[in-house]
Amino acid sequence: MIYRPRIEGRRNVPRTGPVILASNHLSFIDSFLIPAFAPRPVYFLAKSTYFEGSGLSGWFSRNFFTAIGATPVERGAGQAALEALDQQRRILASGRAIALYPEGTRSLDGRLYKGRTGVAFLALETGAQVVPVGLVGTNEAMPVGAKWPRMSPRVTVRYGEPIDLSAHGPATSGRARRLATDEIMAAIHALSGQELADAYNEAPAANPVQRLKQVLPHERR
Repeated sequence: MIYRPRIEGRRNVPRTGPVILASNHLSFIDSFLIPAFAPRPVYFLAKSTYFEGSGLSGWFSRNFFTAIGATPVERGAGQAALEALDQQRRILASGRAIALYPEGTRSLDGRLYKGRTGVAFLALETGAQVVPVGLVGTNEAMPVGAKWPRMSPRVTVRYGEPIDLSAHGPATSGRARRLATDEIMAAIHALSGQELADAYNEAPAANPVQRLKQVLPHERR
């Protein structure tokens, strides 16, 4: 009633079976809008710290994120990343839908960054259909760093037609993962209309070793 969001393409979301909703990421509220207006329950991963607080605020945060379909995950690389992947795989194996951001994190400048291949890997490995999602205006409704949403901007949520990525090849093929990811990002771009960044959305390197890793060719999961 407050934001009067425009919702387009809800019929494109399959009502049954494993589905990955792959979306651009502009604001903290994206993870509420996508599942709120999808025609079926949608699950997503959230920082474990949202579930670990104490006192009244911790109780509210824990119950709120559980109620909207979030599951806790430790952020980071190595074992934490593998556990997050296993969680997503289990959710899809049970025939449910999940929401993921191929860019990896929120865009600070409103541009659409190159997609990481983790979403394509999950889709190719599990056979899940991918529904591209384009969010428009959420960065104006709640900019990065804001504590509360603004009341005036209208936002748009566009659910695109499902994509079958199986033609690209198996999940074990790096080329298949890259081509599938590029197809997903092209569909998201068509829905969101964002300017393309032609780069990965990565935090500034904290040391020379991290800068070297970012420069050297490697697959961004």
